[in-house]
Amino acid sequence: MADVRMASSQGKWILLTTVLGSSMALLDSTVVNVALPRIGLDLDADLASLQWIVNAYTLTLAGLILLGGALGDRFGRRKLFVVGVVWFAAASLLCGIAPTGGVLIAARALQGVGGALLTPGSLALIQASFHPDDRAKAVGLWSGFGGIGAAVGPFLGGWLVDGPGWRWVFLLNVPLALLCVPIALRHVPESAGGTSRPVEAARGGGRGHERGFDVLGATLGAASLAFITYALVEARAGTVAVVVTAVAGVVTAVAFVHVERHRPDPMMPPEIFASRQFTAVNIVTLFVYAAFSGFFFLAALQLQVVSGYSALGAGTALLPITVLMLLLSARAGALGERIGPRIPLTVGPLLCAAGVLLMLRVGPDATYTTDVLPALLVMGLGMVALVAPLTATVLASVSTDHAGLASGINNAAARAAGLLAVAALPLIAGMGPEAYRSPTQFDDAFDTAMLVCAAALLVASVLSYTTVRRPAPDCHHPECRTHGCVTAPPLEGEQRGEAAKD
Repeated sequence: MADVRMASSQGKWILLTTVLGSSMALLDSTVVNVALPRIGLDLDADLASLQWIVNAYTLTLAGLILLGGALGDRFGRRKLFVVGVVWFAAASLLCGIAPTGGVLIAARALQGVGGALLTPGSLALIQASFHPDDRAKAVGLWSGFGGIGAAVGPFLGGWLVDGPGWRWVFLLNVPLALLCVPIALRHVPESAGGTSRPVEAARGGGRGHERGFDVLGATLGAASLAFITYALVEARAGTVAVVVTAVAGVVTAVAFVHVERHRPDPMMPPEIFASRQFTAVNIVTLFVYAAFSGFFFLAALQLQVVSGYSALGAGTALLPITVLMLLLSARAGALGERIGPRIPLTVGPLLCAAGVLLMLRVGPDATYTTDVLPALLVMGLGMVALVAPLTATVLASVSTDHAGLASGINNAAARAAGLLAVAALPLIAGMGPEAYRSPTQFDDAFDTAMLVCAAALLVASVLSYTTVRRPAPDCHHPECRTHGCVTAPPLEGEQRGEAAKD
């Protein structure tokens, strides 16, 4: 049974291990945007290559994160977590020494695979290891410290880019892994199969329900995203290859749906979408996180290319959003529980849209206090109002037994939305291959992109107002109440209270 207490030395080691592991993935999801202009100049990369440097990571992470959780349940959560950390560190080392843009893109894809193993694994280890009375507190500390890591990311990334160089943005993960792995092997108990019993015992009998091992579904889902992303990024060329990959993306998406409908143990069971509210909130998630990802990808470039900020200046400039989320996300979640999610999910996107539109004032002569900061404060308040109630509504829309799966699907949907937004927004805004080298061209296209992001947020607000209803009082509530991750909603694990009592 899961009996590790927070106050024990083992409990503290487990928490440290999981925070270190998840922070590696969180750092990379926030620091790379700040480093993009310097990477582009150093490797002589065009805008499409910069898009792929971001998207290669998001593609494999979004496509495999549900499978990563299932792998941990099947083969051992600690084992897969350690494999994920080692894999992530090895891919980070390859990123740090990459001689060309192509090698860096390939290494980023490998990083995403490691992230898909360690991100759900870190949360699963906490929920499988800690005593039920301490589990919520442990998850809260894990998500809070992870949020601090996300907040530090842009600042740390900017300092590294301006100091020792952009390669250290990736190489920093290697010493973190060297610290994390020995602690995990020494202090973290192994668990598998939906229980906190040792793997050997779990395999021998008395095992809880085990999630499916849907390799085909994961492969088709990732392939569909890859084909569609390629078609969007390379659409300016108008070649036969673009058309072929676009068609292939649609065909593999249809095949993915067919496989999930007919497998006995699908990665994404269709019946979970029988809840109209769950479906509606995931559509809201797609619009919201498409706008967020497009905003953060382009804002870091705008501040450096157009407004003349250093990498450190741009990273520091974006800190207010994450700080606001860290300080106020728990209160926003409590408010959403008190008044219901409909108002926060309607007002939050409207505030974010206003913040995005305020970014239209950020140009060559922008000052931080009068032009940049107001936009980021309004954007941050909108995200505060939105993200915690969004997670709560996702969990409340399904049965308690499916809470972890629902959260994983919502997290994957947000990352897929970000992937497609980073691919499509430069195309929609008319950015050419060398746009980030020309302040005038980039500034004009940035304004168009911000209008598109604002429109997506307005659509999300309308959808929330028309579809979201107050959940039942006995629904599952989020354990991750303090967070600062801006790339996807916080993950929630499976409900393990009953398993712990066995």
